[in-house]
Amino acid sequence: MIPGKKTVVVVEDDTRLQEHLIKILDIPDDITCLCAVSSAEEALERIPAYHPDVVLMDVNLPGISGIDCIRDLKKRLPRLEVVMLTAYDVDDNIFRALKEGASGYLLKSSTPDDIYNAIRDVYSGGAPFSSHIARKVAQYFRAEKDIEDENEKLTPREKDVLRLLASGYIYKEVADQLDISMETVRTYVKRICIKLHVRSKVEAIIKFRS
Repeated sequence: MIPGKKTVVVVEDDTRLQEHLIKILDIPDDITCLCAVSSAEEALERIPAYHPDVVLMDVNLPGISGIDCIRDLKKRLPRLEVVMLTAYDVDDNIFRALKEGASGYLLKSSTPDDIYNAIRDVYSGGAPFSSHIARKVAQYFRAEKDIEDENEKLTPREKDVLRLLASGYIYKEVADQLDISMETVRTYVKRICIKLHVRSKVEAIIKFRS
């Protein structure tokens, strides 16, 4: 942990893109890149020693895929936030990555500001998506349950979590109130953000109150 900095590791096998990401992550005052690796195997070996806040993970890596890498990383670092980077918005990959524990999904064509904001969003408990991918996620949930009132898409427990957050409780207090772990609270918040089509906990609270 570096005080005042959101720490990031890049997992990307394209050397040019890897170098680009390292360069742009050096610009913001509140973000720092700890290292970059080129394969899932190297990621599994090196990332646990760094304990970063966020990993930017390529989907299509040589050998073990980025999606399969998430599962093993999350076992070792449960609080790790992972944002997937991909050149293609393939539906199956999106939902497999979310199932394995990814918190966000960006196209590699995203601007530096999009990447900075995604890192800040997942660090704060949000679920950032490129706009085109967000539409696919929204379409998925509409197909699953076509209800006009978006808040009705939330489960009773998700509503409980959101009500407490809207009342000013922090994650630990929400966990204590509901007798669940902080990691479970974080998982609920990610699901809430996806279902309400927002990027952050703050936006979810605003939408919930409106």
